[in-house]
Amino acid sequence: MAWFSLTGSQASNPNSYTLQGAQPSCPGTEQICAIQASADSNNKPVITTALYAEMVDALHDQTPSDNVKLKDR
Repeated sequence: MAWFSLTGSQASNPNSYTLQGAQPSCPGTEQICAIQASADSNNKPVITTALYAEMVDALHDQTPSDNVKLKDR
């Protein structure tokens, strides 16, 4: 699995992410900063149903998880 930084505006869209070499620094909470996922053939994250649910939970709880990092808005 690899880390992807959210560089676009739609967290649920794989094209809104950029592949990172390591886990990015994401101080704070409230907004998705990065996700950890498998990369597809275009080096975009594969956002599975389970990962999407983890993203929603992280935003709802305002708490990062193993595969979802949050930052301040």
